[in-house]
Order: sequence, then C-alpha cells, then structure tokens
Amino acid sequence: MNQDSWLSCEKTAVLQGAFLLANTQYQPVPLSALKKEDWGKVCHPILQAVGEICGQQRGGCQTSFHWKKKILCILWSKVLGMESREDVEMGWRENPFFSLQNSLPDINRTVLFEMVKLPGFSQIYARLLLHLPAAHLSAELQKLVQHVTCNSTENDLRVLLEVWWELWRGHEEQHEDGLDKVFTTIWTQLSNSTGFSPQAAKRFKSDPDAPSPPLITDLLSIFLNALEEMEKHLSTSDLCCFALSNCLDFLYTTHLIDQVDFLPAEEKLRCLTDMAAIRKRCAGIEMFDPVQVIREAQRDLRATHTPSEFKPCGMTLARTLKTVSQLTLTWSQRGLFKKIDSGDPGDSAIRLRSSLSRVLKSLEDQTLSVSVDEADRQEINDAQRTLSGLFGSLFLTDTENNAPDMASVALTIIDHRLDGFQDFTMLFATDLSWSLVDEEWISCLERNKSSFQQKDIVMKLVSTLTAKCQTDVDVGQCRKLRDTIVDIFSELPLAEKNATLAEMLTCSRRGLQGSLPQAVTDGFNEELNMAFNCLIQGGAAQGDLSSAVSAVARVAFQNPEATLRRCCHLAVVNLGAHSLLSRILQQLSGLRGGIPGGIEGTTSLLCRCLQETAATKLSSAKEEDQFLHFLVALMQPSVSGSAQSFLLPEEVVCAFVLPHLSPSSSSDCRLELGLRLLHSALSLDTHEASPHWVLNCSPFPLLYILCQLLNDSSKCWQLPAEDEHINISHISLDCKDLLVSVLTTLCKVVGLEVASAPNTWSRALFWLYDKAEALDWTVRFHLKAVWGEHFKNEVPSELLAVCTLPEREWSGLQLAQYGPGTGLLAWMECCCLSDELRDTMLTTLALDQHRPDDVNMFSKGVLVAVTQVLPWSTVTEWARLLGAMRELLCSGRLHVPYSLEYVDFLPLLDLRPFSCELRLSVLVLRVLQLLCGSSCSDWLPGQGWTHVGRLYAGAVRELVDSLRGKLPLSNANADSPNRLKPDEADSDAKPSASQEVLFVLSQLFCHVQHAQVMMPGGECESLFLCALEILTHYQAVLVAHPSSSSHLESRNARHFFTTITDNLGNGEMKAVLHQKISQLVSSG
Repeated sequence: MNQDSWLSCEKTAVLQGAFLLANTQYQPVPLSALKKEDWGKVCHPILQAVGEICGQQRGGCQTSFHWKKKILCILWSKVLGMESREDVEMGWRENPFFSLQNSLPDINRTVLFEMVKLPGFSQIYARLLLHLPAAHLSAELQKLVQHVTCNSTENDLRVLLEVWWELWRGHEEQHEDGLDKVFTTIWTQLSNSTGFSPQAAKRFKSDPDAPSPPLITDLLSIFLNALEEMEKHLSTSDLCCFALSNCLDFLYTTHLIDQVDFLPAEEKLRCLTDMAAIRKRCAGIEMFDPVQVIREAQRDLRATHTPSEFKPCGMTLARTLKTVSQLTLTWSQRGLFKKIDSGDPGDSAIRLRSSLSRVLKSLEDQTLSVSVDEADRQEINDAQRTLSGLFGSLFLTDTENNAPDMASVALTIIDHRLDGFQDFTMLFATDLSWSLVDEEWISCLERNKSSFQQKDIVMKLVSTLTAKCQTDVDVGQCRKLRDTIVDIFSELPLAEKNATLAEMLTCSRRGLQGSLPQAVTDGFNEELNMAFNCLIQGGAAQGDLSSAVSAVARVAFQNPEATLRRCCHLAVVNLGAHSLLSRILQQLSGLRGGIPGGIEGTTSLLCRCLQETAATKLSSAKEEDQFLHFLVALMQPSVSGSAQSFLLPEEVVCAFVLPHLSPSSSSDCRLELGLRLLHSALSLDTHEASPHWVLNCSPFPLLYILCQLLNDSSKCWQLPAEDEHINISHISLDCKDLLVSVLTTLCKVVGLEVASAPNTWSRALFWLYDKAEALDWTVRFHLKAVWGEHFKNEVPSELLAVCTLPEREWSGLQLAQYGPGTGLLAWMECCCLSDELRDTMLTTLALDQHRPDDVNMFSKGVLVAVTQVLPWSTVTEWARLLGAMRELLCSGRLHVPYSLEYVDFLPLLDLRPFSCELRLSVLVLRVLQLLCGSSCSDWLPGQGWTHVGRLYAGAVRELVDSLRGKLPLSNANADSPNRLKPDEADSDAKPSASQEVLFVLSQLFCHVQHAQVMMPGGECESLFLCALEILTHYQAVLVAHPSSSSHLESRNARHFFTTITDNLGNGEMKAVLHQKISQLVSSG
C-alpha cells in the first residue's frame, strides 16, 4: 500500500484543521484533558470534518469505510503514543502515522471513544480490537466500558452493544487491508518498547466462593457487568432485543457448543436469504448492496455456529443463564418486549427469536444432570422457563422465503465468489434452476463455469437439462445450456472426466444425446467430424496427447457410442491412426463402460463397437492388421498408472475369439483373425499373479476347441460333397502354424495353473482327456504341457516297432488307419510335431545300419512316408521334417543314390561336401514324382498343389542357403555393391569350391524345372520364382569367381539351362527364364 497516497492529501489537511480548531475552542484546557460531558463544546468542527471526509460518495461506501478506519487508526495511534511516551526518534523512523500525528494536538481517550460513538466507527473499532493480543483486547475494552458507563446515555449503550456484537462476530480475514497490518505493527512496537502490561478490571465476580477469574479474555463478564450497570438507559424494544440477543448468542457460542456446526447447503441458504431479506427491508432498496449484505449475513451465520474464541474464565453456564434471566425479567416487567411490532418486526426482534430458539433447543438437547450440581440445575431450569416464556410471547410474522429469493442469493454468492460459494453450486444446478428465468440462470453458469467443475454437479446439470427439455422451455436456451454443460465438463481434471464418463455410461450408451430431443443435439455430428479430423490431420498426431484426449472426451461425453464407433472406424481405415487412438483411449478409462472383472454374459460398449467394425470394415489384410494392433494396444496395461488395461484380454477373447473358433465356422478369415488375437492376448506381459486371466475364459473347453480345429486341419484339401449345402471351411495349413503356436502357449499357461493346484483341476483334466480320445493321436501330444505326468504318450502301436521307446512314458494304440508297415508314417508325423519330439524320434530309431537290406527298405519306406506327409505339412512342420531327413542322410541311415539323369558325364569335381544337398534335393524330387504319379495325382485340389509347390520351393531355398554358407558370397545378387571382390572370394575358398557350387546349383535348377513340368497344369509360381533365384545366385558365383567357368563352359551351361527350360508349358515363365539365362556370362 502506498501510504503517501492517503496520508499526504487534502483530506488529512481537513482533519488536521478540525482538531486544531477544536483544541482552540477548548482553551485554556487542552483536548488531552477533555471530559466526556464537554465533548459537545468541541465536537462540531470534528464532526463537520468527518462528514466532509467520509461523506463524499464518489468513491462509494467502501471509500467512506476506509477513511473512517484511517481516521480511527490515526487517533488511536496518537493516544497510544502519548500513553506509552513513544520515542520520537523511533516513531519518526517506524511509525507511518508519525508526521500526521505530530500535526494534531494532543488528545485523550475521551476524544477517541466519542469518535467511536459516531455512526460506523464502532464496527471499525471492534475489528481493530480483534487484531490485538487477548490480554490487550480485554484491557482496551475495559477502558471503553469505563467511558460508556460514566454519565451514560442511550447512545453509549448502543455503542457498547455494537462493539459487543462485532466482537462476537469475529474476524473477517478475507477483507483485511493494509491499515489493519499497519495498526497491528504500531501496537506491537509500542507495547514491546514500553513493556506495556494491561490492567484487568475486577468488578464482576461470577461466584463469590471461587477465586477471581483472570479477566484477560473474560469478555462475557465485562459485557454483562456493563449491561447491568447501564440497563436503566435501555428504553426501546429495539435496544432491548439487541442486548438480549447479544447475551444469548455469546452464551450459546461460549457454553453450549464446542465444535463448528456445519449446516446443510439448503438450510444455510435459507438462513442467508432470511437475513438478506430483513436487511433489505430495514435498509431500503436504495441503500441495499446485495453483495455486502450477504457477506455480513454469512459472517453472522458463521459466528452463530462456531464456538467463540473468547472463553469465560469464571462465568459458569448456570451463573450466566441466571444473569441473562434476571435481565430478561427486568425488561419484561418494564414492558419492553410488548412494544415489538408483531406485524413488522425489526432486525433485532427477529434475531432475538432465532437466538432464543437456538439456546432453548440446545438446553433441551444437552444432558446437564451429570455435569452440574442441584443448585445450578435449578437455576438453569428457572432460566429455561423464563426464556421459554419470552419465546412463547413473541408473536412475529415469519419471513416468507420463496425459491426465487433463494436462487437470487445463491446467484449473487456464486457470481462474486463469496465465502463458501462452492456449497451452493450443487443446489443452484438442481432445485434452484427452476426458480430463475432460464436466461439468467444459464448466464450465471456461463460466467462461473469453474465453480461447477465437479463430477456430481455436472451430472446434476445433465439431469436438470433433461428435465427442462421435457417441458415447454425454449429450445435455444436448452442448446445454450447443453453447450455450457459440455464446456464445464471439458475443463474437469482427467480423473473427474473419467468418473463422469463412467457414470454417464451407466445412464445411457448415447450420453447426452440419449436423453435430449433431436432439436437440442443438432450439430453434434459436425462437431464429431471436426474433432477427429483435427486429431488425424492436426497437431495431435505430433504428440499433443492431452489436447487430443480432451477433444475425444468432449465428444464422448455427448455420445460415447458414436465416439467409440468413430475411434474404431478410424483405427482401421486410417493408416497409423490406431496408435494415436489407442493412446487416447488408454487415458479415458471412463469409457471402458463394462465389466470390472470377468465376463458374465455382457459385452462392454467398446467391445460392441469393435465387433461392428470387425463385421463391416475389415476388407483388406492391412485393415485387419491395424485392427489387431489397435486391440493389442488397448490390452496393454494403462499408461495412466492403473494396473487394469483399457480392454481386458478376457473381454477380447470372449468377444472376438470364442465365437469364431467353432470347427463349423463359415469364415476362415475371422477364424484366423481370432487366432491372431488370442495369440497376441496370451503373449501380453501382464505381470499377473496366479490365477491367470485366461481362467475366466473357460480354458479347458477352449483347449478342446483348439484341438478340434487342429484335428480338422487334416481335412484342409477335402472338397465338400455335391449335396452338401452348408459351407464348412476347414482351417488352412497357412493358419495351422498359428493355431499350433496358440495351442502351445495356452497349454503352458494352463499347465502352470494345473501344477499349482492339481486337485482343483483334476476333474477338468480327465474331462479334457476323455474328449481328446476322439481326436487324432498327434493332436493329443500338444496337450502334454497341460496334463504333465498324469497320462502317457499314446502313439500307434506300429510306431513302437520302429522305435525303442520306454514303456513307462509311451503306450501303443491299435488304430485302424495304421496297419502293418505304417510305423515310419507315424514316425514322420512325430518328427513334424515339435523339435523335441523329432530329436526323440531320431535318437530312438531302431535301424541296423550293418544290414544293407534294412537300410534299403527303410529308405524306400521314408520316401513313401514323406510323400504321404508332405501335402498336409505346414511350413514349420516341413522344415522339421527336412531337418530329420538331413540328419538321416548325414548319419548314413538314409540311402538316396544320385543318378546322372541330367548330365552326360560327371565332371572331375569333389562333390563330397555337397552330397547331402544333392541327395536331399533328389529325395524331395522323388517324393514329388510319387505325388504327381497316377496313384496319388487325385489326392489334392489346385490349392493343395500350390501348397506343395511352396513347400518344395522352400526346401530348395534351404539347400541354396546351405550352399551359400559353404562359399563366401554376398547375400545380395551379383549387381549388389556389397558382393565380394573376386580376389577376396578366391582367396577365402578352395580353388575348386566354386565349380562344385555351380554344378550343384545347375542340378537344383534342373530338379526345380523337372518338378515344374510334373506339377498338374505344368506351372507353379513358387517354383518359377525359385528357379529365378537359383539363376541369380549362379550369376553371383560367376561374377565373384571368374575362374570357376570358362566362356565355353558358360555357353554350354546356358545351352543346357535353355534346353531344360524349353520343357515348360507357360510361355511367359519360359521367356523370363530365357532372358535370365542369357545373362549368365563368365568374365573369366
């Protein structure tokens, strides 16, 4: 505060002149010796100056109030300085009033207290008193009492009552200004520098037998004593009610309550409305300032229900009640209460009735018999009867409290942020909404949006809006209210947003739109489009996640279902949008709207929206991938710190997997997507303790369904009968690897749960075992992780004839489809199932290599068995089977002679390091020859032959990779800048190694071309691409090792390749290969 701005101005000069004139008029006696009865001789210039200073209303009432406080602070500081003999040097430095105080004549407390008696000064005086320490306050108050009780008048009594009332009302900390701080500082400095010790008055003794109470804070004793002395000056009913109200209120807050009594908002508002109405009636409309009136009413109400800070030190409840009762009887005998106008009671009369009601009710509610003796109890009962009689005699007209008045008061409190305005926002949002003109009520909401930012209030506003829309309220106002509510919701903290969204979903999946007429919700679709367009195209995609979350929450509040549908749609059709949208939804946990734990026949709103998207929007593999990634991201643990994911894995499994896992499912695409989802869900790192979430998805029936699907995979090439109208689609071999991976992972998870509580799951285990008996024996091997050591490995008995398997772990089955000589077929099938089982089969194979006939027979049996297994093998199973064949070849247990069918003579090369690749290629070719033979050619449809071609091409690529490992060539083609330099290549390999590799590559090319010709239709794209790759690698060897082939040899090789390729039936393939062959030129 700039003190010079108010000290050095013309108003202070007016005040200085008035006191100098008054001092001159009182000569020869100075003002410092003024007596009370002489005040009338000198008051005129002072009163005139005060009126001039404080009566100018250009600055309003607050300006007048502040100047009164300034005047009082100056005079009081002057008196204190004189009494404490303030050091001039210290005052000049530290007292901001010093210059003005020195310009005033010396005064005494008579001048000060007479100033306090001026209108408006008593309130300021009491508020300044409240800033003093308790002991000093009591001492200062005692001096005021001494002044007003000497030669008392009715005005003295009124001032005393006003100070008493203001002290009872307590501090008003929110409206303290710089003057309060300056005055407190001056007081502290003066009291510390002089060692000031207040003198306590000892006039009133509440109990003669008790020691004199310390009157440091005994304000009740001081006031009651003064009131008894001055009661003969009390001549009007207004003063009588004022005095008795002070007594009762002080008594109530010092003796009858010990903690703050918090009123319900509606009752509190009703009390404030009553007080405001009374003050308005007393002050008149022209002088009525609603904000100030409500602020004062709040102060009164707070004081009424808060224990007083001034506790009596000696006055007991009984003695206080006795004194108050005696005063009441005295004033009743004088007929003062009969003068109250029952039709138009004043402020004091209404306050008295409220004070009586509170005290009497409190006395009735309290059990006093335990804490007081018989004499005190009698005094309390007598006082209670006296006060009850007075209360019964006050026939006052009740203040009519209508709803519009209450709404108007609440509006003022909220608009001006008055104390406790938050308590009325809920009431204002509901009951009071009908008590004001809609435009006025909505305008208040708009002005004070921040005051209504609570979840419960927002939901109440929604209820109010819904109710208003069902009446004949203007649609425009309803739309305005809707927009305001949405704005309020948008400013809620994220946690409150989520709580509101969750509650909104319990009411309607369509949010606000679900309960409002179409006319009110018009424009939402445009807002929804705009919000998501900004997300996808705007800055939200660059990382402004909080704004994106807020934008989605805003539209979700209006219609959660439409918002989630749009999220799901965009996550599928917009490339890359699934990542951003999943991060947004993870922040909005309130939109889960579903099952807090487990699946119990209901589906969450998000799941329903995702199901609709899956049914209508997935038209390409890319969209399926985005859909899958979107779901996986939503299943991740929440980034907001919650352990729960936005979308529970069990929800996904039950909504998107289980319905499509039936063997009779008509959609193979949906089945594959379901398996991918199940695989992703099982692969999540959930860090959950047992039990695993999959136990909520009926794990044993799920295992059986997966086993059924695996069992039916052998029917993948089976065509439906002509009379079969139901389109039954079996799982494809492309999907079989995924199915096996899912089944393996699920078995491990369930197996751990079974191992931790075997007794709990024993019945389920036997149920699964019984159901699995109807399935192929190879399927049951995948369940080994579930039933552990409970059951043996069951295989066809014929397998035991070719393997030495331990009986404690293996047992034979008599199966009709496995007759004599089919042991190797079962052996091959076991090799396909898993790496571990393949190793077991190779280790336990019973074959005497010292008997050539046995080896020959075994080799022929392998050829036949591989032919039977190949068409129904997946890529993974075929890779395992090739590994087994390679091991048999390397160990000498499999004999595959290499013929010179494709060459006129065998060049002088060392082919021993490449014998495995050559023989394995020949073996696979012979398998294909058998398969394409007349006895097997009708086994497969066109898709089956395509699959076989892919497997054959895969085997050849594996052989090429093996060759590349034996010759130091770059993995890139010959044109690659990363290929090895010729010198480097020649120095790293044996001189003749490149020639052997070229020879083996030529043999592989011939084998592939022969297979291509044998395939039904004479063409297979997989084999064609494989042939191109072989030629590419052949060219790379020529470039890297120029010495490996002369120009003549290169020409002969080109001629040879061209001749072989001429056998192809497809002209386009033949032309491409011819062109590639023509580029095989040696640089040596």
